[in-house]
Amino acid sequence: MGVAQSLLPMLARRVGPWSSTSGRYTTSCSRFKSFAVLSSFTASPTPITLSDTQQDTLAAALTRYQIDLPPEQVEQLDRYCQLLWSWNERLNLTRHTDYQMFVTRDVVDTLALAEHLTPGTRVLDVGTGGGVPGVILAIVRADLKLTACESVQKKFAAVHAIVQELAAPIEVVHARAEELLEVYHYDTLVARAVAPLPKLLYWLEPYWNGIGELLIIKGRNWTEERHAARELGRLNRLELRRVATYQTPDTDRESVVLRIWREEEPLE
Repeated sequence: MGVAQSLLPMLARRVGPWSSTSGRYTTSCSRFKSFAVLSSFTASPTPITLSDTQQDTLAAALTRYQIDLPPEQVEQLDRYCQLLWSWNERLNLTRHTDYQMFVTRDVVDTLALAEHLTPGTRVLDVGTGGGVPGVILAIVRADLKLTACESVQKKFAAVHAIVQELAAPIEVVHARAEELLEVYHYDTLVARAVAPLPKLLYWLEPYWNGIGELLIIKGRNWTEERHAARELGRLNRLELRRVATYQTPDTDRESVVLRIWREEEPLE
């Protein structure tokens, strides 16, 4: 079983059993028939209780939230954490500086995106910051052709050095996404915490000929951002669909994965 296919049961365990009354939880993916995806998360699980000493490792944090990854991926993610946190002492790369925050925010968000990425596709992480989601995707979805871009030189240098240390299968580029889209085509753009939806769509507006789709993680105010984007005309000739809804573990915060793509041109 491939990595992407193994993510579904893992995520299913995280949100608890199927509710026949709500009719929510899993669905066959109409876009990729070989995959099943989560259409929504109904709740975060009750975490497994660990002793104080057990909580000091990434493996323990993953176990606490019932996330099952292969040992080699856990080892790579742990190395990524150590490198990221070391760089973070000099640069502001992340606020998630313990394993619990890393798992419940960065890993959970990345796995939610991973469920909607077709094997072998060209993916651009827009404004990777400290490497999320791009570097984590490179670890858990090595089948993807990944590029991460970062316009801030110091952040780029840090993530580039981290990727070199990890030998992770991802290219890190010091550039804005718009500069890359002038030259290259990507099947999917992924983004998290880059900009409000109207601003992000404004930046990408001239480049949809080079974009297959945009997958973006947004918080509970996503409907307000969608409304603002529509009012400004940023969604003209674009389709937007919420493809996943899930709750951040240990919080009451709801996140969504939005898929945005260009409308098909009408046949003459």
